[in-house]
Amino acid sequence: MKQASPSTLPRKIAQGLVALAIGVFSSHLGAVAQTAATPSSSVLPTGGGQMLLDTNDSVILLLDHQAGLLQTVKDISIAELRSNTVMLARLATLLKIPVITSASEPNGPNGPLMPEIHEYAPHAVYVPRKGEVNAWDNADFVAAVRATGRKTLIIAGVWTSVCVMFPALDAKAAGFKVYAVLDASGDPGELASRTTLARFVQGGVIPTSTNAVLSETHRTWNRPEAAELAKLYALVAPNYAAVVESYQKAQQAAKLAN
Repeated sequence: MKQASPSTLPRKIAQGLVALAIGVFSSHLGAVAQTAATPSSSVLPTGGGQMLLDTNDSVILLLDHQAGLLQTVKDISIAELRSNTVMLARLATLLKIPVITSASEPNGPNGPLMPEIHEYAPHAVYVPRKGEVNAWDNADFVAAVRATGRKTLIIAGVWTSVCVMFPALDAKAAGFKVYAVLDASGDPGELASRTTLARFVQGGVIPTSTNAVLSETHRTWNRPEAAELAKLYALVAPNYAAVVESYQKAQQAAKLAN
């Protein structure tokens, strides 16, 4: 799957620009957001949300994002893959979505999991495996997923064609609704990515992106977490920070003109 090249804007600068403009969001949304509660159901009276992710029914599975495997990824830059994975971890913490992580053999050449996941999602549950390549072959892992009581799985991992696809197809066969986050996952080459995408579609697994996951779970700016959600967009789309900065400057110019 062809991916856009990462922005040359450093991540810290991008986040700083978004933070600079948080006051803009707060001034427009703060008064309403303080009194507005996030709906308990993701489906609105209009019918909106019927086909979108429901945070009350979702669990994020981050599989085999290991140091050794990351070095083999060629279909997406490592910086972008890590940034997108961090965004999923931060989003899960902000919106209280359960996270389960796992690795087949962290003491082998595949290496340990990237530490940012548990740093930004301290509530994540790590399930060790006994060497199984397919996480769904591990009874403890499947039990941990079922223990959440949730039926929508949002899966990312390295490699997409193995660590994501195997459990995704098995979970789909077991009755779960399964999303595969393609740009928080990676493969040794684009051919592997393209054939995996075809198998996802044939098997009923829904391909998605980190930006889509963020926006689907976000749903409205009229919510208490609006300012914090705004910061996450700089991780999946660093140039969005420039959009926010230009908006702030335009607002300042308008005030001076008046």
